[in-house]
Amino acid sequence: MKIKYLSLLASLLLFATVHAQSDTSHFLRIEQVNKYIEDHYVEEPDYKKITEKAVSSMLAELDPHSTYIAAKDVQRTNEGLQANFEGVGIAFQIVNDTISVTEVIVGGPSEKVGIMIGDKLLKVDDTVATFKGVNNSFVFNHLRGKKGTEVKLTVRRQGVADPIVFNVVRDKVPIYSVDTYFMLDDEVGYIRLARFARTSHQEVRSAISALKKKGMKRLVFDLRGNGGGYLDIAFGVANEFLEANRMIVYTKGDKSPRQNLVSRRGGSYTSGPLVILIDEYSASASEIVSGAVQDWDRGILVGRRSFGKGLVQRMFEIYDGAQIRLTTARYYTPSGRCIQKPYDNGTDDYNKELQHRYDHNELTNADSVSFPDSLKFKTFKGRIVYGGGGIMPDVFVPVDTVRLSDYFLSLRSAGAFNTFALTWADNHRSDPQFADFDSFLLNYDSLQVARDFAEYAASRNVRRTDVKGEWVATWMNEQARKVVSDTAHAIHADNYSQYLDTLLADPYFISRLKEKAQSEDRRSDLINSHSDITMGYMIKALIARNLYGIEYYYRVMRDNDEGLKEAVKTVKTIPLK
Repeated sequence: MKIKYLSLLASLLLFATVHAQSDTSHFLRIEQVNKYIEDHYVEEPDYKKITEKAVSSMLAELDPHSTYIAAKDVQRTNEGLQANFEGVGIAFQIVNDTISVTEVIVGGPSEKVGIMIGDKLLKVDDTVATFKGVNNSFVFNHLRGKKGTEVKLTVRRQGVADPIVFNVVRDKVPIYSVDTYFMLDDEVGYIRLARFARTSHQEVRSAISALKKKGMKRLVFDLRGNGGGYLDIAFGVANEFLEANRMIVYTKGDKSPRQNLVSRRGGSYTSGPLVILIDEYSASASEIVSGAVQDWDRGILVGRRSFGKGLVQRMFEIYDGAQIRLTTARYYTPSGRCIQKPYDNGTDDYNKELQHRYDHNELTNADSVSFPDSLKFKTFKGRIVYGGGGIMPDVFVPVDTVRLSDYFLSLRSAGAFNTFALTWADNHRSDPQFADFDSFLLNYDSLQVARDFAEYAASRNVRRTDVKGEWVATWMNEQARKVVSDTAHAIHADNYSQYLDTLLADPYFISRLKEKAQSEDRRSDLINSHSDITMGYMIKALIARNLYGIEYYYRVMRDNDEGLKEAVKTVKTIPLK
């Protein structure tokens, strides 16, 4: 085993040495250290661990997106983009040591045998599935498995006295990347794409076709939170929106010749009004599609500046089943923009870049975003756009900073939203008032559910607290530690205590303190009010998801989605052709 892992490391070092154009003594240094370890270390090292650490460190020094994937992690890492996995085909949630089915995947093995949303797993084969400490790993290890193998699931179903036993034959289970699509009104369609997986292009095409049959004349295409995926799938999706012979993206690198990806005929939505929603988590393939649409003036981008990933990775296999994702090229939008954000300060700083945006008010104020003139480009119609770190939308939608109160955050940390929503759904599955989604919308009592939720939260020891006044000590200390800007009221003191006493006796300071208090109280009231509204929508949406499926979560949340509202407003300003 030692020889295998040292051989692997030596091969990697040799590869790097052969391709290096500068001094290679640093590679020899690593080989020499390895030799010292082998000959003199106090005990037998864990060569597998050492090698994996070495490979990971080598790749991390290149760029933030070149990575090593251990053999045991390859399948789990890649399955989200492969659009399927082998298993029984359910989504689940664990509440009170019980595994509850929250979604039965259409076309999967569990749907075929009749497992339903709300079923509780009692046994997997002969293994009890309800025990203290049951976790996600238990579910994955017992339910996933090779296609064609059988697993016996014993479930408890509400309204049925005895447990039900299902014999499920594991199979390829589809993972859909279009979370939902539906009509927002009589003419505006909506599609939300979660990732660019193997089936994403066909899913988008099918969704467009279905919406057209319902009368769609305008489209909002939601790429918020979409971290990307396959380059060829991004090309296919963009092709649906562009006329033939339009450059969608091109790639090039020092060892990768330029490759142009140009649209073909046959796009299913090449002329109707189009808005694409993006945010700071829209990356890679999402930026390819939105960049092409913006550069050709095909549609309008709404939201916030995208992530800024413009590096192309190629997968390389290692002998033991591990893989490395190695950056081989950069991609460029049709106007020539490379939108990869800088990573000169290392991976840690790169990973904190979104926090830097928040700290500099970029997520709340478009004017806080600055681009140098050297990165200025023009769209097909001559509009100015910029490269150098993400795609900037045409219409800016600030992040809502007053939606999440301390109460909301405490509830979320406690998992109260998910557990309450699942329990409520379980208690109302057989209620004819909620037989379908339309009935749900008609009969759902928001006020009563809010009262029930408050009682449930209190039972979990999560209660509202009066936070007014908590800011006082911090603010006063800040004032006491700095020179008052108004020189007429500057205070000179020998020590901090004397300075603080003088401040408290100063009418000018007291007046400022009162102004601050009024401002903070108003802000606190605003945050609580907005947060309660968001909380109400979230609970309702989670209940709808647990009763009817994931798409109904978005059908409920649409009314509390400022970005979507702006997108609908914008798409209606685009003339019909």
